[in-house]
Amino acid sequence: MAESQLSAASPSAHPMANPGYGKRSAPDQLPRSDHDFTALPPREAAIAAYLDRLPDGADISVKTLAKQLPYGQCALGTALNRLQEAGHLRRGRECVTADDGSSRWITRSWWSRTARDDDWWAAFTRGDVPRSTQQRPTRSRAHILLAALGRTAPALSLSQADCATLAPLVTDWFERGASEDDVVRALTAGLPTPVHHPAALVRNRLTSKLPPRPTPRPPLRVLECANCGTPGRPESLPGGRCSACRGERTPAQPPAPLSAPTVHDRAAQIRAAMSQRRREKAST
Repeated sequence: MAESQLSAASPSAHPMANPGYGKRSAPDQLPRSDHDFTALPPREAAIAAYLDRLPDGADISVKTLAKQLPYGQCALGTALNRLQEAGHLRRGRECVTADDGSSRWITRSWWSRTARDDDWWAAFTRGDVPRSTQQRPTRSRAHILLAALGRTAPALSLSQADCATLAPLVTDWFERGASEDDVVRALTAGLPTPVHHPAALVRNRLTSKLPPRPTPRPPLRVLECANCGTPGRPESLPGGRCSACRGERTPAQPPAPLSAPTVHDRAAQIRAAMSQRRREKAST
């Protein structure tokens, strides 16, 4: 019953987190399909499908989810932990740089429709996730932008063949950090009247206005235990939980070695005590 109620919940009415926080989609996921989350129990599968439909920036904290879904905070906390164990979710912090050059650490909740193992999440924190070899959708993000360009500027309406030919040039813009709005502005600003060859004009602008490639910087990310929030290295958080929260005993650490002055002082104290004891025995 709860799962059927959840399927009717509208992601469009879900609250958004404060700017810069909330859900963040992991890169290079497979396209959405009817077979997503079929390996999960019914409750977890329904919650995962709901989270997957939420936009980036949505508030996916337990308290907010409990107000939107037919589950209590305890049940949702358990379900989210199981989604972490299945490889769909990780929580942590990431260092971001503001426009003024300052940097700060913010909380992140990374979501992946495609289940990832612990090694993948460890690589993700380092910023060296390998590209998937799975087949991607035939209509790429770049192709869709070009096909819709005529709605913004009718003079730049392109054929299907033009879109397929020019899409790799738009992809170059995306790989250099440009957004869809950046590309559309570059292509539509100050158009001549009339436009005789739309495809040629688009090609020329995509080539001549191509932004410089940004200097690659590895991300600064830290994963945290889903239960207690303790930060740790990815290999120490299998399934997103630390050893203490998994019920494992932490091995005893060897005592720190004493410094040389401390050793000399301890030895002198022992010798003085032994000498005092010998004197006491001699006097009796």
